[in-house]
Amino acid sequence: MALSARLAASLRPALAALHRAARRHCRALSTLQGSEPSLNLGGIFPPLATPFSPAQEVDYAQLEGNLRRYARIPFRGLVALGSNGEYPYLASRERVEVVSCVRRALPRDRLLLAGSGCESTQATIELTVSMAEAGADVALVVTPCYYRGTMTTAALIHHYTEVGDASPIPVVLYSVPANTGLDLPLEAVITLAQHPNIIGIKDSGGDITRMGLMVHKTRQEDFQVLAGSAGFLLASYAVGAAGGVCALANVLGDPLCQLDHLCRTGQWQEACDLQHRLIEPNTAVTRRFGIPGLKKAMEWFGYYGGPCRAPLAPLSPAQVEELRSTFSANGWL
Repeated sequence: MALSARLAASLRPALAALHRAARRHCRALSTLQGSEPSLNLGGIFPPLATPFSPAQEVDYAQLEGNLRRYARIPFRGLVALGSNGEYPYLASRERVEVVSCVRRALPRDRLLLAGSGCESTQATIELTVSMAEAGADVALVVTPCYYRGTMTTAALIHHYTEVGDASPIPVVLYSVPANTGLDLPLEAVITLAQHPNIIGIKDSGGDITRMGLMVHKTRQEDFQVLAGSAGFLLASYAVGAAGGVCALANVLGDPLCQLDHLCRTGQWQEACDLQHRLIEPNTAVTRRFGIPGLKKAMEWFGYYGGPCRAPLAPLSPAQVEELRSTFSANGWL
C-alpha cells in the first residue's frame, strides 16, 4: 500500500499536466468552432446542507436520505461543502468523507462540485487533490480572506493560477463577499478565465452589472458564470449566466429547475412571476436566518435539516414563525 501511494503521488503531476493539455485543446476547439463548453455547468446546483446528529456529528445516513430525494429532481448536479454545508466547521477528514458519501449516492450523469478553498495556496492544492480522489468532478475554490487587506488582484491571480495548475480536476472560482468580505476583482476573473483548467465562477455578490461584464469579457473563453443565489437567478440568466448554485434549491428544488427551464425556453413572463415568489423565501434562508433557517425550512418539505454545529444557534420560536409565514405568503406552504 505504501509503494502504491508513493507511485500514485509521483504520477499525479504528470496526470494533471495531461488533463490540462487535453482541456487546453478542447478550449481551443471551442473558441474556434463556437461549440459547447468542454464541461457544461448549465442548470441548477443545490449547495448541500451537511446533516448533523443531535450530538453534532455528521449524520451520513440522513445525508444519504436527502440525496435519494434530490435524485428525483432534475438538477445539473450538487455542490458539497459550500458555505451552506458549514464547510468551515468540518475537519479535513469529515470534508473528504462527505464528498465520498455524496459521490457514491450521486448518479454518474450528475456533476459533483466540492468546496476545497483554504487560506493558504498549499492547503488548497492538497485539499483539491483529496476532493478529486474522493470523486469530485469540479473543485469550487473560495477566495482566501483572513488577510483580506493583502489579497490584491495580483495575489489572487497567483493563488488561483497555482491551484489551477496543480488541480487534477477543473476549478470554479467562488466569490462570496457576504462571508469573506472580499469580492474577487473583475480583472482577476477575466485573467483567470484564460487558464485552461479554470472553467467558471460562482458569484454570490448579486451585482448583475458585474455578472454581465464577466459574461461579456470572457465570451471567447471556455468559462461559465453561475449565479450564487436564487434571488437574482432570472436576472443572471438575462445577462448570460449558465446556471445557479442556490441555497433555496435544498428546499424548493423543483421550482428552481422550473425557473431554469422557463428562462432557457424564453418564457420570460412566467419566469418573472415564479422569480417573484422565490425572492422572499430565498432571503429568509440566506441573509435573514442563514443556515439555521435553511435547515428548518428543509424539514417542512420532507428533508432532514437537523441542528447546526455550534456556534450556529437554532432559531427562536418567533423566528420559526416568521420563516414559516414567509413561505406561506408566497404560496409554498
